Amino acid sequence: MSAWPAPLRALRWPVGGIAGAWLILIVAAALFAPVISPYAYDAQALKEAYGSASAAHWLGTDEFGRDLLTRLMYGARTSLSVSATAISLSVACGMVLGAAAAWFGGRFDRTVTVVVDLTWSFPEILIALILVAIIGPGTTGTMIAIAVAYLAQFTRLTRAQIMTLKGETFVEAARSLGAGNTHILLRHLLPNAFAPVLVAAMLATGDAIILEATLGFFGLGAQPPVPSWGGMMSAGSALMFKAPWIIIFPGLAVAATVLAINLYGDALIAELDIRSKLRGAG
Repeated sequence: MSAWPAPLRALRWPVGGIAGAWLILIVAAALFAPVISPYAYDAQALKEAYGSASAAHWLGTDEFGRDLLTRLMYGARTSLSVSATAISLSVACGMVLGAAAAWFGGRFDRTVTVVVDLTWSFPEILIALILVAIIGPGTTGTMIAIAVAYLAQFTRLTRAQIMTLKGETFVEAARSLGAGNTHILLRHLLPNAFAPVLVAAMLATGDAIILEATLGFFGLGAQPPVPSWGGMMSAGSALMFKAPWIIIFPGLAVAATVLAINLYGDALIAELDIRSKLRGAG
């Protein structure tokens, strides 16, 4: 087996390599937007409003004359950071909760299962809308809403993995050597359950980007003048026939990024052979 970690080995697959290249490009554009772009994301030039693609503005300008490419790069910062942070938080909380429920069982497990199944029955967008309405619009509210919306998924997945693993021989061996519950969970069970959760988190990040864009489209995400892909599409929806590029390019950015995440996730699944492991566990 190669010494390279699985996320890098997935780049060897043709589809994984292309998808990975796009993800690297969009992340680099988001990180280095202040260096790459000659414009500020909130710099207005009303005389250049609704401008089509030109040498000065490669993707045109919006209704305030702001450079669309610049706002796309800064919008990537908002959309990717909010989505990735929310999913990371959801994974961390879900793995702890699911592992504890599977390991300790009893009333705690039943309580967690009931709560998780209850939240699982509601669409993520409905949960997110309710939470944003309670917390308030903005990136923080959006981040928390997305994290809570996907918490049930990672709790259920981790619980299922731990339930399968806790009867294995290596767990009994660790227990016979005097290892405590915390040691067994952190050193033996969670690392072995992490691969399927990693793939699920990768794919959920694509869904989270769509959810963040949806909240932004409704005006509940990042607030102006901070750009986000959903907010840009919302502003462009009323200008579809006058300046269609204002909504088309953010929409393409969302679609291309989510597609790349899903394709890279498929390559990662193939590299880790997750499906055969799940079949074997079943």
